[in-house]
Amino acid sequence: MKKFTTWFTRALITLVIVAVLVGAIGTYYLKNYIPNTVAPKSFPQIEGEINLPGLNGPVDVYRDSAGIPHIYATTDHDLIFAQGYIHAQDRFWQMDFWRHQGTGTLSEMMGAATLSTDKFLRTLGWARISEEEYATMSPDNQAILQAYADGINSYLADHKGTALSLEYTFLPILNKDYEPAPWEPIHTIAWGKAMAWDLGKSKLNGEIDYAKLIKDLPKEKIDFIFPEYPADHPYIIPDYKAENFGVSKNLKETNPSSTFSADLLAALYPAFQQAGDQVALLGGDDFEEIGSNNWVIGGELTSTGMPFLANDMHLGVQMPSIWYLNGLHCVQINDNCKLDVVGFSFAGVPMIIGGHNAHQAWGFTNVGPDIADLYIEKINPDNPNQYEFQGEWVDMQLVNEIVNVAGDDPVELNVQITRHGPIITETYGLEDFHETTGVDLPENYALSLRWTALDITCAICAFLDFNYAQTWEEFRAAAAQLSAPSQNLVFADIDGNIGYQTPGIIPIRDEGHNGLFPVPGWTGEFEWQGYIPFEELPTSYNPSSGYITTANNAIVSSDYPYMINQTFAYGFRAQRIVEMIENAPGPIDAAYIQQIHADSTDLLARELVPVLMKIPLDGELATYRDIFKSWDFQMNIDSAPALLYAAFWKHLMAETYQDDLPEFYWPDGGQRWMEVTRILLNDSANAWWDDHSTTKVETRDDIILRAFEDAVDEIKHIAGKDPANWAWGDVHGTTFKNQVMNNLPFIKDIFNRGPFPTAGGSSIVNANAWSSIDGYEVNWLVSERLIMDLSDWDRSIWINTTGQSGHAYHPHYIDMADSWRLVKYVPQYWQRSSIEADVEGHLRLVP
Repeated sequence: MKKFTTWFTRALITLVIVAVLVGAIGTYYLKNYIPNTVAPKSFPQIEGEINLPGLNGPVDVYRDSAGIPHIYATTDHDLIFAQGYIHAQDRFWQMDFWRHQGTGTLSEMMGAATLSTDKFLRTLGWARISEEEYATMSPDNQAILQAYADGINSYLADHKGTALSLEYTFLPILNKDYEPAPWEPIHTIAWGKAMAWDLGKSKLNGEIDYAKLIKDLPKEKIDFIFPEYPADHPYIIPDYKAENFGVSKNLKETNPSSTFSADLLAALYPAFQQAGDQVALLGGDDFEEIGSNNWVIGGELTSTGMPFLANDMHLGVQMPSIWYLNGLHCVQINDNCKLDVVGFSFAGVPMIIGGHNAHQAWGFTNVGPDIADLYIEKINPDNPNQYEFQGEWVDMQLVNEIVNVAGDDPVELNVQITRHGPIITETYGLEDFHETTGVDLPENYALSLRWTALDITCAICAFLDFNYAQTWEEFRAAAAQLSAPSQNLVFADIDGNIGYQTPGIIPIRDEGHNGLFPVPGWTGEFEWQGYIPFEELPTSYNPSSGYITTANNAIVSSDYPYMINQTFAYGFRAQRIVEMIENAPGPIDAAYIQQIHADSTDLLARELVPVLMKIPLDGELATYRDIFKSWDFQMNIDSAPALLYAAFWKHLMAETYQDDLPEFYWPDGGQRWMEVTRILLNDSANAWWDDHSTTKVETRDDIILRAFEDAVDEIKHIAGKDPANWAWGDVHGTTFKNQVMNNLPFIKDIFNRGPFPTAGGSSIVNANAWSSIDGYEVNWLVSERLIMDLSDWDRSIWINTTGQSGHAYHPHYIDMADSWRLVKYVPQYWQRSSIEADVEGHLRLVP
């Protein structure tokens, strides 16, 4: 026994020594060998000369001190070819992942873990639709996409594995045989479908959630948590008049054959025996914090006498940033070379998405129209490939898809497509729809998806044409092609004009069919009646107010005869932007617009905190509440009251709503719940305040006091008892995560960066959102900021979230993060002399 103990002790000591050595070697490897030896292999060449077959002439690439490339060439072909090459230099891993996502081929790259995602994406058919769209494009647009693909492939020709990006060093853990295939034009088009889905999928999820809610809640409760757009918040076009926009028809007159059946819906949805017209007042999913801000201010209000255009688009947190900043400049403008543009691009997409050319500037926010519907299909019990429509069995279109899976056998997928779109019951995880919803379904049923992005259009053509447009009319002609995602477009030009346009193909539904919940597909009563004509979509040009602001808020009043959406963002961000513009202390300049970008005022706090302050309190709670007395309602990084308010808001959500709602629908504290709570504040005895788990009937003040007590307890536990040590940024941080490598323990630390203490919050202009369910960490953010000065393009400024580079450990991998979170900027150069004066590298590409 003594010998065994001695042996065991020695073995244990040996294991500890080995573990320490392995840990030390691993730590050294991670901290030294990878960043200093492995990672630099993928860093781009930014000096000297590279021969690239496929170019027509020489191309100069100047990178400024922020790593932003400006490309100069003598033909548009060469500019686009070079942009593809430069995108691949800096971001190929990101591009490679995105194209597999867009085409539903992630399993070829990642293995069986992504098979379910691929099945759904292949069911939607983005790759098939992209091929059809490419075939219908003009030869000129086909040539642009091909030139871009050729530029990418010229980079792939002599860069393999780790030389492409550090991620490929670790990809063999998932797929040891992977090699990137050549880039194809459809990869670019399919990524546009992915973005449309990202910005619009919540409408579909809203229909599903709504169908679940009606199983558990009475109609009056559902009505309450989907309030109408508040009358005291701004519209994008506040002075809308139908005759100003070419709208001459009433919706009912547009669809005189409407046969909407309230009885049929009542039968399907037993909880809604009083459906009828009242149901149209209810909203769908309001996409919570998905969105953006932009505004354009005319010269009569500015210090320069010319317009300013500002934009900040809100997207998910990722590493690297979703945006890539660059310029494309013809050395001389002529018939073969017309591009002279700078702005934000997507790696994987040619040209500029948002920015300016020599004559005009443009920016985007998400409209959020309801462009997707779920249809309940009756399936033939004797033939699963047939569905009923107006009393007849109709054959589905069948598509056989083969999903290749790395390290495993291919998987066969049979896609069924109806007149409404593909059947998604299984691939979208809706097999239990009959059990989880309040819908009386047919015995044999399936769910199909009607979505405008599955139509054959040319959305990518709009983005290409924005780059060339020189007039308001040309800009609107480009916008007319932007089918999905529909974006609020703001415009300004060097002649001093400002404008706004709603684009997109937005369905016209029969009266009563508002896209709120799944509808019967077999009757023909709920078919789309076409799309809102482009000439009848809201637009504005040089409004009398002198400015235009969009923040995903309602575009026009209910007088507009078409339904764009049931529920827009509730206007908190828009209200604050308008408030700051209209109360500017003098002529507006770039510095003041920067203040608007940085504004972290929580407008609901301005209404909620005064209610809390009136509740009788004493002792410790009263002392803690006193920190609100001098608070300016800004959710700043170093603010103690901001931290306490966030905790208070989080607990108020739980105390007020969780006893009334099913767990899957517990509120996340976003802008819709802000509006619901704002309504409740004026009704202190409303039944929503009562906690059903107690015998007492609670009122507003009872719940507010309880939430405040919980908040104080939580913050004392997190940050200690002394408010001098409290700061919102200590818990509200942003961690930028690699979309793939974040799933691999230890390895993720090589690629992820953060957390970075961050200001702002949900439904705030500085819109770095968080969830009252998941915690205070930023989960949705301002993905870029841009201020364009039309009096002098060289005075424009911008910033990205992370940096230009997609290569871990590169100097430009995370160098913008501090400037971004502190709302600082870098120059957006325009003149070649300005670019060359701040040059970091000059690369020459030659045929």
